[in-house]
Order: sequence, then structure tokens, then C-alpha cells
Amino acid sequence: MGLKKEDLDMVLVPSGLMVMFGYHLYLIYRIIKLPHTTVIGYENHNKMAWVEKMLQGGPNNTSTALQVLSTNISASTYLASLSITLSSLIGTWVGSSSSKVFMDKVIYGDTSPTTSSIKFITLLSFFLVAFTSFIQSARYFLHANFLMSTPDSNIPVSYVQTAVIRGSNFWSVGLRSLYFATTLLLWIFGPIPMFACSVSVVVALHFLDSNSTPLPSYRFTSSKSGATGNGTVRLGSLN
Repeated sequence: MGLKKEDLDMVLVPSGLMVMFGYHLYLIYRIIKLPHTTVIGYENHNKMAWVEKMLQGGPNNTSTALQVLSTNISASTYLASLSITLSSLIGTWVGSSSSKVFMDKVIYGDTSPTTSSIKFITLLSFFLVAFTSFIQSARYFLHANFLMSTPDSNIPVSYVQTAVIRGSNFWSVGLRSLYFATTLLLWIFGPIPMFACSVSVVVALHFLDSNSTPLPSYRFTSSKSGATGNGTVRLGSLN
């Protein structure tokens, strides 16, 4: 006996979300245990070395570092604004009468008011998570900006590294939330597009998140406390 179209949401949507959550749990495990196999771990390793080099290179390098951090702050602020704007537009569209006509005629799946409400609540939730994450990312990059621009300070390099890495991690969480929101956005068109998008996104992310490049060993003269003794950058805690 085949499934009714109203029952597809009960099967395909949880399956799609399990695929997405399962992949990201596996990615978190790799980042913690095998960071060199992920692009996030590789980038964090390079960022830690970048911070140390910028702090040891004199005023010119510090000026360059502040420009880079300002660019990251601007990008985080832009994506935060985009997320909250999309949330507002979706909320407005849900309340319009045209959305109800669209759901009844186009969607192959459950079009009941309860299911429709769940769709938009979950979609808005992920957009709000993305908004919050990008705001936190801008906060940590701004904190790193303050630390690096403090004149005649003896701030340990590890303090700035922690701020930059946390800003980068929140940036990654914001992007992942947008990926989830994209799959849930297709749920508006029915459970089949949502499930297909979930599988496609996981396949694409598995390819994009994998790293096969060995972690470079950066060596330079250490002049501030908080750096490793021989000037070699080591991949430590990324939180």
C-alpha cells in the first residue's frame, strides 16, 4: 500500500533532517579528533599562525591585520542583516493570502495549516540562528581588533588567536544554519524537493569540507608571550 501525499512529510522531512544533522555531527567529531582532515581545522591552523605573524611583524603588519579583521566584521554584519531581512520577508509572505493559494495548488504534500505553520517556524528558527551566529562572529572579530590595536601592549598571542578562532567558528555555524534554511525553504514546495536538497547538500559539503593538504609548519621568531617557544605554530584548541 503506497503512501498518501499527506504522509510524505512525515517520512521524507525527518529523513532529510537526519541526514543533515548526522553529517554535521560527524563533521564536529572530525574537527575535534582529526582537525587536519577538515577544511575548518586547516583554516583555523593557518589563522592561528597568521595572528602570531601579524603581532610580531611591527606596525605595518598590525595595520594589515586590522584591515582584514574589519573586512570580516563587515561580512558578518552583512550576512546578519541578510538573515534577519529574509526572516521578516518570510513572515510577511506567510500572512498573505497568496501564499495559501500557492500551497493548495502547487505543493505535492501535506498542505494543512498545522504543517504549514511548522514549515515556517522551523525556517525562521534557522534564519534566527544564522543571525545570532553572525552577530557573535562580528563580536569576536571586533574583540580581536581591539586587542591587536592596543598600543604598547603585552597581550599574549593566544588571547588574540582565541578571539579570531571563535569568530571564525561562529561564522561557520552561521553558514551551516543558512544551509539548513535552504533545505527547509524547499520544503515550502513539498517534502520531495526538501529531501532531494538535503542529500545534495550533504554530498556537496562532504566534498567541500574534506582536506587532504598537510598542515604547514610555520616557523618564525617569537617575540611575544603566548607563542610557542620555538616559534612553531601548533594546532591546539579551536574553541
